[in-house]
Amino acid sequence: MTVDADTKPLLAALRGETRRPPPLWLMRQAGRYLPEYRALRARAGSFLDLCYDPVLATEASLQPLKRFDLDGVILFSDILVVAEALGVKLWFEEGEGPRLEPVRQGESLPVFDEGCQKRHLAPVYEAMERVVAAAPAGATVLGFAGAPWTLATYMVGGGRSRDFLAVKGWAYRDPESFARLIGTLEEAVEAHLIAQLDAGADAVQIFDSWAGALPESEFQRWCIRPVTRIVGAVKAAHPAAPVIGYPRGAGIAYERFAGETGVDAVSVDSTVPPEWAAERLQPRCTVQGNLDPAALLAGGQALHRAASAILNALGYGTFVFNLGEGVVPQTPPEHVAALSDIVRAWPGEGAG
Repeated sequence: MTVDADTKPLLAALRGETRRPPPLWLMRQAGRYLPEYRALRARAGSFLDLCYDPVLATEASLQPLKRFDLDGVILFSDILVVAEALGVKLWFEEGEGPRLEPVRQGESLPVFDEGCQKRHLAPVYEAMERVVAAAPAGATVLGFAGAPWTLATYMVGGGRSRDFLAVKGWAYRDPESFARLIGTLEEAVEAHLIAQLDAGADAVQIFDSWAGALPESEFQRWCIRPVTRIVGAVKAAHPAAPVIGYPRGAGIAYERFAGETGVDAVSVDSTVPPEWAAERLQPRCTVQGNLDPAALLAGGQALHRAASAILNALGYGTFVFNLGEGVVPQTPPEHVAALSDIVRAWPGEGAG
C-alpha cells in the first residue's frame, strides 16, 4: 500500500521529518474516559467481545478522532489477543484486569501456528481494514502488539505482577526453555504486526510495558534482542512501514534500545527528562512522548506547563507528542481537547 506521508503528519514524523507543531496522538486515546466508549462497551457485553467485534472495535478506534484534533488512530484491541491465539486461556475480570491460565516451567509450551493465529485473529484484521477505510484522510493508522517479554510476564504470572518473580525466576533458572517461549512469542508478534500492515496500517508500535522490570544484562537478552528480530521481520515484509518501540521504564537503556533495535521511533515514559531524550535519543530516531497522564488529568496550568516544557525540549527535532503512559479513565475529555489546543498552538509567537 502506497501512503503519502505529506498528507499524514504523524507518518512523516515517524519517518524522520521534523514537523512544527509536532503530530499528536495518545496511548489509550480510546477508552473509559469517554462516555461514548462506556456506552459501546456496555453494548459489546465484555471487553474481549468488543475487541473481537470488527464493527464495534472500529467504532471504538475512531471515537477519539470524532472529538479531538489528533493525527493518529490506533486500532482498538489488546496485546493479549496474541496469547489467546497461542491457546492460552484469557479472560478479563471487571476492575481487576486480565487473567490467564499460567504457562509453567517444565510443562508443554505454546506452539505458534500461523494459520491458526490468522483464523483466531481474523476479526482483528477485519477491524483494521475497516479502520483504514473509515479513518480521516490525514490520520496515520497504527497497529500494535505486545513485546515477547511483556507477553511472557502475563502468561507466566497469570496476569499483572508486582514483583515478576515467576517469570524472572524461570528466565534465571532455565534460560534455554524460557528462550523457547520467547522465540514462540517472537514468531507470533511478527505475524500479528505484519498482518495488521497487510490490512492497511501505516505503522505499528511494540509495547514492552514491563521492560523496566529487567536488569541491564537481562534487558539486552529479553527486550532488545527479541525486538530487534521482530523489527527485522516487519521491515522485510513492509520496508516503508515505521516501527515504534516502547520499552517502558528502561531508563538510560532507552539509548541502547534506540540504537540497537532498528526502530524508527522510541516512545519514552514520563520519568525520562525531555532534555536528555533530545540529546541522547533524537539523534538516533524519532522520539515519542512523554506527558505524565496525571498532568492531563489535572488540566489547567499544570497541564499547560508540563506540555510546554516537553514541546520546548523536543519539538524542534523529530518528535511525536504523546503521553508517557496511557490516558487514565478519570481524565475529563475536555482536558484532552485542551492538550490538543496547546500542541497545535506551539511554537507560539517569539519561539525559537
